[in-house]
Amino acid sequence: MAKIVLEGVTKRFKGTTAVDDLDLEVEDGEFLVIVGPSGCGKTTTLRMLAGFDTPTSGSVMIGGKRVNAMPPKDRNLAMVFQNYALFPHMTVAKNLSFGMKIRHEPRATIESEIARIADMLGIEPLLGRKPSQLSGGERQRVALGRALLRKPQAFLLDEPLSNLDAALRTQMRTELQRIHRQFPVTTIYVTHDQVEAMTMADRVALMDKGRLQQIAAPQAMYEEPASAFVAGFIGSPKINLIPGRLRKTGSSVAVSCLSCDIPVNGSAGEVLRNGSADELLVGFRPEEIRPTVVDAADLPVVTGTVEVIEPLGPETHVVVRVGEETLTCKFPARAGLSVGGSIRLELDVAQMKLFDARTGDRIR
Repeated sequence: MAKIVLEGVTKRFKGTTAVDDLDLEVEDGEFLVIVGPSGCGKTTTLRMLAGFDTPTSGSVMIGGKRVNAMPPKDRNLAMVFQNYALFPHMTVAKNLSFGMKIRHEPRATIESEIARIADMLGIEPLLGRKPSQLSGGERQRVALGRALLRKPQAFLLDEPLSNLDAALRTQMRTELQRIHRQFPVTTIYVTHDQVEAMTMADRVALMDKGRLQQIAAPQAMYEEPASAFVAGFIGSPKINLIPGRLRKTGSSVAVSCLSCDIPVNGSAGEVLRNGSADELLVGFRPEEIRPTVVDAADLPVVTGTVEVIEPLGPETHVVVRVGEETLTCKFPARAGLSVGGSIRLELDVAQMKLFDARTGDRIR
């Protein structure tokens, strides 16, 4: 196992900057998930760690050694690709044993290790088959088994579950977490799926346009996003981001939106009064908006029209139009609503998040 450090790593391709001045530390035995939209630089980062791409500038450190010029075969890393990269002409057993044979390990050791990994991953009946005879989930297990048999310093996983159906992805997420508990090897997992990031990671690193936007524990990133981009990317359904404008009233600050004023006092109010951010984005998570029939003394209440109802079993997602804005809300199942009906919504000001509309930076 090894600690992985990237210091000021930049990668350019013919004038296009894929990764821009990336600083990242992954602790020994940590499970880090790099997440972000397509083209954000997450796979390029993984390829630089693996040695397939060389950084334009900066340092890649694995186990305390600078490895920028070290070829992939000498880095002792195991990578699982999106397409699994199995040898199509070999059986599962031969795919699993390939790396061990290259290292000239004893035959008895190879056979016992394959048996152990096959039993752990539930692929014993598949050992005589070739990849073309396997389902996507079975191929995924074989690719993971081959990586485990490498006994590497770190695992690099590039969207390994993207080709699986929803049920199998859920099963494999659980499997990967169990494997990591059994083999607590430093793991960097790349995905565009925030559910995978939130459920599997010790920490999440969110990238956009080649730059690291925030790195934090999953729940901390959800509750304390550093910017409007982070708030909008993490969370399902997405956070409601509503344009607002400051209106100074005495010793407090009010944000005018949705035809209501939301008071902002305390330190956040002081920051707003003294700052230059007049145009804001006001953020409410869907679960922070509640239906109500009476006006609360300390909470703003708005009236809207139900536009969309999405029953999802234990909960219902509802889209409500309020003036020129739409709000996505998360209500309990069987909320008793109908499309076109009127609804009154109570906004939880204590959980409200404020962002500078120009820069996207978090204010509160």
